[in-house]
Amino acid sequence: AKCLGNIMRVDVGPLGGSLLDVAVIINNTAIVVTPSIAAQCGFSMKSDSFGNALIYISLQNCFAQNVDDELFTTALQLRLQGNQFSQEEVYQVAETCQYDVWASREVICDYNYMEVSELRSSCPLVSDMQKRSMDAGFKATTIVFFTPEGKKPMSLLAAQQRGYGIGNTPTRLVLRSPMIAPETFIFCSQGKDLSTALHIPKLKLLSVYALNRTITWYLPWQMDPMTSSGQFNLLEVHFGINGQKLDAVEMQAREYSVALNDFYIVTELPIGGVGGYYESHIQGDLYYVSYMIEPMLELLWTEDATHEQTRYKVFFHITTHLLPQPLELIDNTVPGEKMFRMTLGHFAADVALMNITFPAEVLSMPDCSARGFNILEHMSPNTKMSCLRESQILVFPPSVSGGYNFQTMVGKRYMTPSLAQHYDSMENGTHFSFVVPFSAPDAIEASSTRSRLDIVLSNPETNSQIQELSVACNFPSTLTECFPNGTMTALALKLESVPLLNPSQLTLADPSCGPVHSDDRYAFFVFTVNSCGTTRKFMTNVMLYENEISLPDELLMKKSPTSEEPEYYLKISCFYDINTSQTVAFNTRLRRSEPYAENSKGQLQVVMRLALDDSYSAFQNYEEYPLAKYLQQPLYFEVELLKSANPLISLELENCWATQGKDRTSQPRWDLIINGCPNPADPYQVVFHPVWTDARVGYPSHFKRFEIQTFAFADGKDDMSTKLFVHCDIVICDSKNPLGGICGGQCSNPKQTTKVKIENPLLTMVFSVKLCNFIM
Repeated sequence: AKCLGNIMRVDVGPLGGSLLDVAVIINNTAIVVTPSIAAQCGFSMKSDSFGNALIYISLQNCFAQNVDDELFTTALQLRLQGNQFSQEEVYQVAETCQYDVWASREVICDYNYMEVSELRSSCPLVSDMQKRSMDAGFKATTIVFFTPEGKKPMSLLAAQQRGYGIGNTPTRLVLRSPMIAPETFIFCSQGKDLSTALHIPKLKLLSVYALNRTITWYLPWQMDPMTSSGQFNLLEVHFGINGQKLDAVEMQAREYSVALNDFYIVTELPIGGVGGYYESHIQGDLYYVSYMIEPMLELLWTEDATHEQTRYKVFFHITTHLLPQPLELIDNTVPGEKMFRMTLGHFAADVALMNITFPAEVLSMPDCSARGFNILEHMSPNTKMSCLRESQILVFPPSVSGGYNFQTMVGKRYMTPSLAQHYDSMENGTHFSFVVPFSAPDAIEASSTRSRLDIVLSNPETNSQIQELSVACNFPSTLTECFPNGTMTALALKLESVPLLNPSQLTLADPSCGPVHSDDRYAFFVFTVNSCGTTRKFMTNVMLYENEISLPDELLMKKSPTSEEPEYYLKISCFYDINTSQTVAFNTRLRRSEPYAENSKGQLQVVMRLALDDSYSAFQNYEEYPLAKYLQQPLYFEVELLKSANPLISLELENCWATQGKDRTSQPRWDLIINGCPNPADPYQVVFHPVWTDARVGYPSHFKRFEIQTFAFADGKDDMSTKLFVHCDIVICDSKNPLGGICGGQCSNPKQTTKVKIENPLLTMVFSVKLCNFIM
């Protein structure tokens, strides 16, 4: 865990394919941090392509132990859940952060919540008498939201039920709002248009785009809603990655730049730079990558009128559009050596080689190793890595070493002369290299077949990072295979640590069971679970069969006592599910009557209405359609399952979209809801409204309510009075057996698209509603 100003960051990983559950510990009780609790209480979590998880926590989160607004302690319980055969792992993390440089107002903008912390003595709504009353035990009862429609008072209890986090600490007032809260709205700062400065049409305010291998992020530095006067001074601007501030030297080394113009803070980041990562995509049998990075900007300003300081910290997750990544095949085959040598690349780190297709067969990686194919993985750029089954060899080119007297950190240790000697470090004036064993303490072993090594080069004079590298080695992922008929196969590979090993001499637990195939690099075993000394153990839901591969005792006794070569030992195991192995008795006597099933018919009716306001107490009449609406005017939809009194089923919205024609498949189309979640590419995202039991609503689970802002498709026509149709697909779910996905309330990660809007509030358009289709 790290303390980064007014937030804490917890680094977890690599997860190795396990699922991570995060709980916060309060009064010796673990409370699972769900997405709604995270947004309400100041938690967020991200992950990268290496399987690492980053948890960000506001110091003023709902569960922090706060001492005088200076010391903040948060305790977490991290639970790693693997597959059904592996035991879950539970870890506890507690960290105390000191923060005593509070500004009068502090604002945090993360991807799932916004937090405002205000000094109580500086809050204009809290007088000295009110402050003394609050300190004496009085509680605030009402909060007023200022929305484009006007003031909206709400009791604290109602606000908390809608997902807002509200509290007061010894010296401050805290309000935390989920990004999807109904009272959230988009604000355009004084109508300033970025297209004026860049001559890029339709590019507004908070914008990011990628061009010529560079990401440019524009952030307004004058936040009108957060300033009470037009006169203020920008005191500090800090830039960071993943919440960690970077100094000027580090930014220069990573080729990051931050500049200010009349309206914006302009940040430029190189695509592929340190701090981000690539994600792979396949489209039409072509390979693409997208680059992801999360920069942070922290601003500090003071207003001339009030002399109060505001600190504004924003995390902005950036994903580039798909970038073509043509694969290069290099053929270094030398016919005279009768050996094929080919290199294929470049791939992102999330790509793994699973098999190779030949004209006559498909071979997995263990099959390739058994046939004697030597398959290596090289990481780039600036680092070349060779995986020699047990070691990682790292080579650094002159572009890193030239001009720097740098210091190398391997894992968490500095490369001292003794450690360099241990890792066979070599240097020739232009390059230096070292060899790290697969299981070395400085390497992070994600599994028995994957290992990662982190290297940091730093300037000892400025103590700043020059370069940060992360390299990984993959090894055959399947050394043991288990077949339904009780047959086991195992592949034993010769390692560099046992150079004198003869694989053909290896045996199973029963010395009479040797390999069926072997050469100087491997031994391949095939046997049944009731032979060769295999043991059986009953567990909760499975049977475990285990055996081992080693040299027989008589060969070990002949080994020289002075030999430093380690013993070869490989444990192999297979799990079989007890519940799927059943004995069924049957006979062939003819039945007197054949069984049959009769089809039953039924009908479920679903209706979609348009409410007059967000109270959903009155609705538009069918005769009133089509409706004339102004652009960005809110529309309140309700979808209801009719004529059902089953409280155990629920109606869920799978996909909702808008078209210009009645045909649900017509184009153009704009997605409003994708797999149960608001379209992340929509700047005016769908807002879901809760449903409560009342005189009309008997079963809230049979209803869904959502709000959108009226928009129009930009088709180049001047006439905006075109019809717009809304369609929805719904799913009926069993609340006792949600089965995940839409029914389980889990949002997927839909690919982002682009919406073209015409933002003229004076134009009208015709809006009509199409009854939703539904699927079962």
